[in-house]
Amino acid sequence: MAFVLTEGQTADSPQFVAVLRKVRVLGPVGRPRTRPGAVAGDKAFSSRANRAYLRGRGIRAVIPEKVDQAAHRRNRGRAAGRL
Repeated sequence: MAFVLTEGQTADSPQFVAVLRKVRVLGPVGRPRTRPGAVAGDKAFSSRANRAYLRGRGIRAVIPEKVDQAAHRRNRGRAAGRL
């Protein structure tokens, strides 16, 4: 596990990438892995940028999607799909 200490009024979502950069998954031998298999979070972390970062690193996102994000994607039509 990892954490980043910020001021009280700082939002959680912008700190997502900073926290993931500090994650080290220890194994039985060798150096620690820096890429977990999956990341769980609440709806506050369901931004397009956070999901794109996880996709780019090959990490599975276990984050519920906000209702307005799903509605926006649905309104864009069949060709929009998930980004």
